[in-house]
Amino acid sequence: MYVGPPRHVAGLPELDRTLVMGVLNVTPDSFSDGGRWFDTDRAVEHGRRLVSEGADLVDVGGESTRPGAVRPTLQQELDRVVPVVSALAARGVTISVDTMRADVAAAALEAGAVLVNDVSGGRADPDMFATVARHRAPYVLMHWRAHSTTMQQQTHYDDVVTDVAAELAEQLELALAAGIAPDRIALDPGIGFSKTAEQNWQVLAATTEYHRLGQPLLVATSRKRFLGTLLADPGEAPRPALERDDATTATTALAAVAGAWCIRAHAVRPTADAVRVAARWAASARSDHPPTDPWAAPGTGGHR
Repeated sequence: MYVGPPRHVAGLPELDRTLVMGVLNVTPDSFSDGGRWFDTDRAVEHGRRLVSEGADLVDVGGESTRPGAVRPTLQQELDRVVPVVSALAARGVTISVDTMRADVAAAALEAGAVLVNDVSGGRADPDMFATVARHRAPYVLMHWRAHSTTMQQQTHYDDVVTDVAAELAEQLELALAAGIAPDRIALDPGIGFSKTAEQNWQVLAATTEYHRLGQPLLVATSRKRFLGTLLADPGEAPRPALERDDATTATTALAAVAGAWCIRAHAVRPTADAVRVAARWAASARSDHPPTDPWAAPGTGGHR
């Protein structure tokens, strides 16, 4: 059921539909496109292409968070991220930085990024909340329990929907206490992070529960393994990441109709199409005109 339009996050455009965040991984080892945009010039070209395909902002990240990934050093992450952020910002692209490190967040914001997308929700770096508050930047706070090397060992929940909400609320309270303004915080329930495939579906199905926390929601399902598992033939390995875009688009439309503020995706054009369809669908659902019954008898507005 549609629960209302996406709430505004200060510092970002306010639209009448769900925002689209295009993924730009400047890493050698990300799960679906590692190495493709590792070169700065190619990364900048791809970032501009994402905008041309409908991205409202481009999310630049220099650390893979796939299960088992080894963290880059601080300097490696800075070297990957800052030149790309600077070049894209100079071309008028709205940039978010995907990082768990306060120093990278600060450098990216100073280079022209306008939002920090922290998949650790402030847990990986104790300086992150203060850094974001000091820069007065919008901030995406994701549900997170552990780094990639051990996160899939952290999937025990008494009730995954309730526990994820409680853990998000705990970090939200700390972020607010650190001085981040409430209208600058969005939440992300962390699909694929410390969750089994079944738990991911339970969290997605409970999107409206997370609206009760009072903040806009970012949903990031793009090309994730739980989709590949769903699509695989019995007894076969999960469908490869690059063959999961249609399933991603389906989750995009459902999340947008459920009131997501933003969708993070690798394939931008179908995502942009999906959020526009969802917005139009929701607008009709809110109108004063009852929907036409497609199964009505002839002469009453539908056909058989």
